[in-house]
Amino acid sequence: MNCSTDSSLETIVSDLTLAIGQLLRRLRSEANPSALNLSQISALARIEHGGPMTTAELARAESMKPQSMGSILASLEHEGMIRRQPHPTDGRQVLFVLTEKGVEDRRRRQIAKRDWLTAAASNLDAEELQALAAAIPLIRRIGES
Repeated sequence: MNCSTDSSLETIVSDLTLAIGQLLRRLRSEANPSALNLSQISALARIEHGGPMTTAELARAESMKPQSMGSILASLEHEGMIRRQPHPTDGRQVLFVLTEKGVEDRRRRQIAKRDWLTAAASNLDAEELQALAAAIPLIRRIGES
């Protein structure tokens, strides 16, 4: 790579970072009727996708201390989003699972994101929609690398 290419790549990376950040912030604001913070939303998503989890498992998955995760889980439990259930093989541990309210909140959040993004994308012309569709595999590939 030459200097011109390096500079161009840096500009692309910088612009992509800003654009993705802006999109994520907008999606969060459109889909957060309960005003949960990002850590709470992330914990709910982990439990939804990973199934019942202990505090330590969630803390590891989110790269945080178990004490910090414990506070997040306590707030979610207080809000009725999660509940405790006994660990099937270790009586000393407890698992956290989504409640009906937690499942419904996740569903509403996903619908709100999809609806907002659909409305925003409907303002694009056919050529812009094709460009957006063509970018999806590239963005996915970068995310998986």
